[in-house]
Amino acid sequence: MFKRCIWLAAMAVLVVSQFFSSPAVAAELDEATRTIKLNDQGDTLVLSLGQVARGRKQFNYACGSCHTAGVTKTNPTVGLDPESLAGALPQRNNLEALVDYFKNPTTYDGLTEISQLHPSTKSADIYPKMRSLTEDDLVAIAGHILLQPNVIGPLWGGGKSTYSAPGLGELM
Repeated sequence: MFKRCIWLAAMAVLVVSQFFSSPAVAAELDEATRTIKLNDQGDTLVLSLGQVARGRKQFNYACGSCHTAGVTKTNPTVGLDPESLAGALPQRNNLEALVDYFKNPTTYDGLTEISQLHPSTKSADIYPKMRSLTEDDLVAIAGHILLQPNVIGPLWGGGKSTYSAPGLGELM
């Protein structure tokens, strides 16, 4: 019980810091930290500082209410952590795959289209927040999701990742 309380407190601090952190935080991220997987061929992309700031803002606006700190509130067993994204079919652990998912979401096994259940640009008529998102916004949001394990480590997505951020130690 005590561990759970500590974990919840850590998540609360993380969420609050996400909402109130200034764009200056993005400037502290070096190029290696901002390098993410672009596609399933192994190409990479270095996010610009502007994309990092935009991604955080747009993620909090459009996704943060259901995916606080990368956890999926409706299904906590499938988060936005690297392990969960890589386990999806098709894999969603790269920028191009996530942008495609934002346009055409499917179930975790990839067999069923779920645009009526999950916000997407395809279902912007029933998810108004999706109406105003541009292609650049979708890229920035995907970049944010892929960047967070590099920034906050295993806290992103509920702590399932084996990544250990400096100073945080192993949370599992």
